[in-house]
Amino acid sequence: MHPAFSILLFTTLSGTGQGLVVALALATMTGVSMDPTFTLQLLLAAQLLLIGGLVASFFHLGHKKRAWRAVLMWRTSWMSREVIVLPASIAINGLWLISLLLPVEPVWATVLPLLALVMTIALWYCTAMIYACLRFVQEWAHPLTIVNFILIGMSSGSVLACAMAASYGQQAFYQWLGPLALAVTLLGWASRAMSLRRNAHLKSLSSLQSATGIHADKLVQKSMGMSAGSFNTREFFHHASAAVLRHLRWFFQLALFALPVMLMLTTQGPDDSALWWLAVLLQTPGLLAERWLFFAHAKHPQNLYYQTVS
Repeated sequence: MHPAFSILLFTTLSGTGQGLVVALALATMTGVSMDPTFTLQLLLAAQLLLIGGLVASFFHLGHKKRAWRAVLMWRTSWMSREVIVLPASIAINGLWLISLLLPVEPVWATVLPLLALVMTIALWYCTAMIYACLRFVQEWAHPLTIVNFILIGMSSGSVLACAMAASYGQQAFYQWLGPLALAVTLLGWASRAMSLRRNAHLKSLSSLQSATGIHADKLVQKSMGMSAGSFNTREFFHHASAAVLRHLRWFFQLALFALPVMLMLTTQGPDDSALWWLAVLLQTPGLLAERWLFFAHAKHPQNLYYQTVS
């Protein structure tokens, strides 16, 4: 697959924002001591990331004015469900934000974080299922797709939250979240490595014979069936070499997982905020590389006909 850059931005920005919301919601619900100003700024950062992801998602639409029609197929389409859940999640976070600014009933201090947590998990599930439900794309059609979306979002969001906590001197929050950030990053690395290994050993369910309908034992393709490129050749194949894919695979594992883990193990406390921000800076290109490779590894069956040239 050849993803639009806006899709990469949408999934990475919103994933990090969701990770921030989950970290803050769990800390609030478990009674971790936090300065109200810090809580407000952390939630505001999550909102900006989610809204930024929502805005980015519009750029790959052909007819942006018709975007609202995406909600009409909510009964059968995971994308429609995502389109509904994302604004709803932003709205609930907005109510939570308002409750931090204005005096409200104490019950809302527990209900709103819980609602935000539930909606965030639902959004991860809807986004991941857009890809995991496509059975003909074997690289995606697996529970690891859902697990990876959640763990990678939790990792990037938790690392950013720790960097902010260290900068603002929020020692209790930092001590509570630091081990969790390390754990989810290691788990995310393990689950993503499992998906890479699985994809490398997949046996295609389709063949050149099934793609063309010609069932000869020996079938050799001489052309892609057209004299110039088309939507099929542009959108369903990344045109990157095997060497590029191999280098990106190692790059994203280093930038997204290995180096941040080393930095987390090096930190001694809230005074090491520079190391946490360095981890955030490393994870940013790692997130984009990982998500691009997620799409690039997906082998659409149509490429057996449109991309293979002898």
